[in-house]
Amino acid sequence: MTRPRRVEPGPGQESVWDYPRPPRLEVVPERLRVVLNGVTVAETTSAYRVLETSHPPVYYFPRGDVRPDALVAGEQTSYCEWKGRARFFAVRAAGREVPGAAWAFPTPSPGFGDIAGAIAFYPAPMDACFVDDEAVTPQPGSFYGGWITSRVVGPFKGEPGTHGW
Repeated sequence: MTRPRRVEPGPGQESVWDYPRPPRLEVVPERLRVVLNGVTVAETTSAYRVLETSHPPVYYFPRGDVRPDALVAGEQTSYCEWKGRARFFAVRAAGREVPGAAWAFPTPSPGFGDIAGAIAFYPAPMDACFVDDEAVTPQPGSFYGGWITSRVVGPFKGEPGTHGW
């Protein structure tokens, strides 16, 4: 499969094709927010983001910045070659519950210890997710949880035909 053509970033933008592999973990200075069923279920200015080639950033919220009643532990797990074993959660608010809409790495692999227990959210099933005051677009596909803003350019893994990237 041919590597896709990188979109040249404009001023203030990043190309996901400049992100590293293996991925890098960074502190996030922006305010992040997740809204479900009209309720802010998570809000932080102390998050991390994981940056990986061809993927928009995935944001991890400190557990203390997520409403304690918003998460219901599920049985589903997955394994990431870089971060280790993830555990999934249903996200609930005001009578609505979305299974498998968030995940955490309870004991991540070396290099990712700062996100131990932190919560990441799939943006697609939420009412809205925000980086500062900008609503994000979900990463294409149902497997990945990246948050696309005007600050990142692709093309992004998850779109049709990207399985082999």
